[in-house]
Amino acid sequence: MSQRIRPTSSLRDRSGLLGVTPPSSGRSTPLDSHYQPNGQRFADDIEGQNDEHLEGLSAKVKLLKDITSAIGNEVRDSTVQLSQMNDAFSETSGILSGTFRRMNNMSARQGCRWLWYIMFLVFVFWFFIVVWWFRR
Repeated sequence: MSQRIRPTSSLRDRSGLLGVTPPSSGRSTPLDSHYQPNGQRFADDIEGQNDEHLEGLSAKVKLLKDITSAIGNEVRDSTVQLSQMNDAFSETSGILSGTFRRMNNMSARQGCRWLWYIMFLVFVFWFFIVVWWFRR
């Protein structure tokens, strides 16, 4: 731990980290012309490309923002509809429970006669079905 990493500020050390060959060789690279006075055109080209990419990214971010807000609106509308459906089902449940309670009260007063009436109706229904089937 006695060795410390010293920060370097030279372009040559940073370009090695980025995978670019340092400008010390005899050949010229686009990075060399970027830092030279006659490389102003290259810098302007890169700046223009950056602006185009920035505009493209801004358009994509705007599209994602619009999609996200549309999803939020849909979720809010769905929540309202689900709440209304829940209220309707609760009301229907109350109506059905009252109907079943009244039917149970009625059947308790009638005794076993209601069972005979239902069996008679089922028998008549099946009789009509069988007659209709054989007459076809």
